[in-house]
Amino acid sequence: MDYDSLCKHILNVDPKVRFAGICDDSGEIKYRGQREGIKNLLSPEETKKSNLQALARWGLRNALAAKTAKGIYAMAEYEKIKRITVPLENDHLLLVTREVEADHRRIINNVLKFLQHSSDNYMSDA
Repeated sequence: MDYDSLCKHILNVDPKVRFAGICDDSGEIKYRGQREGIKNLLSPEETKKSNLQALARWGLRNALAAKTAKGIYAMAEYEKIKRITVPLENDHLLLVTREVEADHRRIINNVLKFLQHSSDNYMSDA
């Protein structure tokens, strides 16, 4: 999957999207897109810590997947932002933050359609 294109696509979905990034299993952001003029709420160290916590939560969800089935996405709403996480292949995690008033359902549906379309294209190329 082309993670750079994914991040750019997500930023174009809604002007209220602040950030779209992909972290690996170490919590490091490997691909990113950030809306111009947006100030980061967390330092790089805090961001990595938050990413590691999100990865750990997905690990717990995956441990229960035999009973609940595979997780598709998770969302958290804070007073200042909303955050979506989506597990990707190879222990990567998609992270999307947006303004609180953003229509998260529209953004989530668009992201999932993009991922499905990318997956379908990947499978047809194989």
